[in-house]
Amino acid sequence: MKCLIIAAGRGSRLSSRGDSKPLIPLLGLSLIERVVLTAQKSGLTDFYVVTGYNGEKVRHYLSRFSQRSNIPITHITNNEWEKENGISVLKAKKLFHENFILLMTDHIFDESILVNLRHERIADGEVMLTVDYNINKNKLVDVNDVTKVLVEDNRVLDIGKSIKNYNAYDTGIFLCSPALFRAIEESFHNGDSSISGGIRVLASKGKVQAFDIKDACWIDVDNEKTFKKAEKKLLDTLKKTSDGPISRHLNRPLSTRITRHLLRTDITPNHVSFFSFILAMVGALFFFLGGYSNLVIGALLAQVASVIDGCDGEIARLKFQVTEFGGWFDAVLDRYADAFLLFGLTYYVYAANRDIFAPFIGFLAIIGTFMNSYTADKYDGLMKKKLVPGKYYFRMGRDVRMFIVFLGALLNQPLSVLALIALLMNAENIRRIVVLHKNG
Repeated sequence: MKCLIIAAGRGSRLSSRGDSKPLIPLLGLSLIERVVLTAQKSGLTDFYVVTGYNGEKVRHYLSRFSQRSNIPITHITNNEWEKENGISVLKAKKLFHENFILLMTDHIFDESILVNLRHERIADGEVMLTVDYNINKNKLVDVNDVTKVLVEDNRVLDIGKSIKNYNAYDTGIFLCSPALFRAIEESFHNGDSSISGGIRVLASKGKVQAFDIKDACWIDVDNEKTFKKAEKKLLDTLKKTSDGPISRHLNRPLSTRITRHLLRTDITPNHVSFFSFILAMVGALFFFLGGYSNLVIGALLAQVASVIDGCDGEIARLKFQVTEFGGWFDAVLDRYADAFLLFGLTYYVYAANRDIFAPFIGFLAIIGTFMNSYTADKYDGLMKKKLVPGKYYFRMGRDVRMFIVFLGALLNQPLSVLALIALLMNAENIRRIVVLHKNG
């Protein structure tokens, strides 16, 4: 299915962030890139972008992006970009003879909206508008600027920014038939050349269906206030239901701050994974050197590595760079780092006290840790199926281990650290076996 994206406007209310609104960076990606990549992830593959203001610059940027990402993009030029946005849609009329998706370059949204919308069906001559009925609790919307919609029995009756009677918001995401072009032309002849004008014409004929996005998120990034809201919302999506207690309350708040800076660079998730691994390995080396000061330095490096270990996934999700290899590569490096850190800590205890129990306790800690990682996929998969959306589930994992190492080193209790990790990890593994057994 073809996807038409309107990117012709000037965006003067965000001019302090760039001279071309589609190219304004939002957490490592331009607005237009983020929209295209979200649409691609939902299953769309054929893109048409209407450019106008500063068009040559935007088209050059998109051409490089298209080549780099292997996403086909057809350019459509609107030299009348100062007029209402319906004119941009009309510029694409000759290229669209079947149903298509229509998007705005400054609307950021959950991919789930498009995943569901593209499987909907509309009759010839109809349009489907995605609407948000959460008008009383959606804090991302600028109420004074948003386009309002009146819906009854899943049919749009009225639309506009100034209508007084409404029960939903227009999200700027459409499933369209070519009838939209004729409707905009009719509205244009009546003095209104906006997309909303065309929708209003179709609505008067009962030809606009409403599609409920339910609790999915979207935001129109139209000014500085909504830009900051979009940043915050995207960063909030980095929290994972599988985050352990230390990750949730300590590591993640720190890693997202680091990630915001890394997004401005060309550093890839795999670079971050490897750097976190090196930090952990240097930390393990300090354990082998012996002495309390080296113990503390090693534990501090291990905890810093644990924090940074969250950045690779954050960058991958925010920049659409998630790959199966990246996840596997990170997991492999984590297992090596865990082994060397716990072996180094075991050696530290044995070298300092010649405690014959240290190797045995260290072995239990290492095997418990490895089995904890081995059982994580099946356990996480089960819990995510059972989980209420937006809630966390109990998980004892790497974040807890690294923090125990860090805290125990500060208290100069390395043997207690090993014993506690051995106890907690093996107990957690047994608990997971019981949980998985009960759920079949």
